[in-house]
Amino acid sequence: MEFQTGGFQNLGNWLARLIRLDLTVFDDVKDEASATVPALAVVLIASLLAGLGSWLWWIFEIDLPDIPGADEKNFEAFWKTFILGGIFMAALWLLWVYISAMILSRAFGAGADMNRMIRTMGLAFAPMAISFLIVISVLAVPFGAFAVATTLLLSNAAIQATTDAEPRQVILANLTGFLVFAVILGILANVAQIHETGGLAPGIFFFDLNL
Repeated sequence: MEFQTGGFQNLGNWLARLIRLDLTVFDDVKDEASATVPALAVVLIASLLAGLGSWLWWIFEIDLPDIPGADEKNFEAFWKTFILGGIFMAALWLLWVYISAMILSRAFGAGADMNRMIRTMGLAFAPMAISFLIVISVLAVPFGAFAVATTLLLSNAAIQATTDAEPRQVILANLTGFLVFAVILGILANVAQIHETGGLAPGIFFFDLNL
């Protein structure tokens, strides 16, 4: 218990350094075993905040008073985008990490330790929490895009801190993992749509961009 408590006690400091763009935080976190659970917690909380933002956007922007079963639709949106969407995003993030690690180790023969990458990339996922601000309708796309772009860039730095791979190899591995992450979330946005708006995905991924 004390082992993991130490990681959570340091989490605030790690996040503060990340906000200041002190990327050396990844060098400190990568070998800190107690950072594993806090890093996973960051991913889950950021994912749920993204889902909460898209659900609140739904509540404020979609007017359903005259539609039969409006309460059921609101609950469906809550369940799909906040609960299931947040869980799916966190799970797909793990797939992102795994794919990046496999490409680095098997395609490029570089050192790629999953535990290290989970710690650093988990911390780098924190900006995804900014997706909560898509609740501000007029700024939904800018906030959503900023959250995704910042997470992607920080994830690249996070991977670089854990491997001896060349920068171009890190970029390729990270982009491939992210592409799978984003494509699947995009597909989920079109699965079991709620009132032709979005589906099983949180944050900016909630929106069906084909509409």
